[in-house]
Amino acid sequence: MPSPGIALAVTVAILLTSLVLFWPARGWLWNLRSRWRTSERVLIEDALKGIFHKEYARQTTSVQSLAGHLSISANQSAELLTRLEALRLVTREGDSVRLSASGRRRALRVVRVHRLWESFLARETGVHASQWHEDAERREHSLIGDDVDALASRLGNPVFDPHGDPIPTAEGELPPRPGIPLLDLSPHEAAVVVHVEDEPEALYRQLLAADLTPGVQIDGVVVSPTRVSFRADGRQCELTPLCAASVSVQSQTHHCGPVDTPQTLADLKVGELASVVRIGPSCRGLERRRLMDLGIVPETPVCMEMRSAAGDPVAYRIRGSLIALRANLARHVHVLRTVEPPQ
Repeated sequence: MPSPGIALAVTVAILLTSLVLFWPARGWLWNLRSRWRTSERVLIEDALKGIFHKEYARQTTSVQSLAGHLSISANQSAELLTRLEALRLVTREGDSVRLSASGRRRALRVVRVHRLWESFLARETGVHASQWHEDAERREHSLIGDDVDALASRLGNPVFDPHGDPIPTAEGELPPRPGIPLLDLSPHEAAVVVHVEDEPEALYRQLLAADLTPGVQIDGVVVSPTRVSFRADGRQCELTPLCAASVSVQSQTHHCGPVDTPQTLADLKVGELASVVRIGPSCRGLERRRLMDLGIVPETPVCMEMRSAAGDPVAYRIRGSLIALRANLARHVHVLRTVEPPQ
């Protein structure tokens, strides 16, 4: 027969183990169950968002296409769709799947949060544009209720995200995506970029390298089977047709002359004066805020004072102060020369 001390020790051990396993909100099994529920919710919301994007593009969703979108097996996709159907979030129409009214509302909420997060990352942080989508994918399941509206209010209730995608309202209203394909422009048309696709990532990186973002002016489009050439804010650009298909534009003028080539701070010579026209639309977040904090706003006079020994950075006189800017930042500031460059 065990001694009372051993029996007490065993009892205490059992109690402690039970607490570790079953303590509400803190126990191991409780946390495991919570993580499982969270993972299930994330998977469901990702599925609804994927089906929504297909419907928005006027495409259908099947077991196989959903499996590919979520990187799961066809069997797991079928089981997930059965679960969504049981929750009355989707309906079946033969081999295709469509969102129910409640499924669409839930999908739009996730899309709203995702695009608000992308807007936040673009405006309030120094996160590179290539990371906005991935970061927003992780964050889109974390906000609920009033927190979503608070984020929208902080951003000024934007209508479009930084890629030009419309942001659903709190009531679930979604305006159509504006614009026409870049490939549809004629050489004599001028337009402004209104949307760029951020997926797949490889194509989006090419658009970023070409500095193509909403707000950039386009003209002189020439399309061939192997390349698409055009001017973007006066710069000559070339893309593959596949990459150019990821850009939508809004036509501005038909049969017009070329868009004037903008000059930037980086183009000025020593002693040359200019007036700030604007900060380019591809300059966002902390970099844009830094330029504005330095007093670089429209109609501000600026003079290029001197170059460093290496040529970069360059010193400019703005509002009576001498500031140094590197060329990669100075190129974002569009200016109008006010005197002829020195000979």
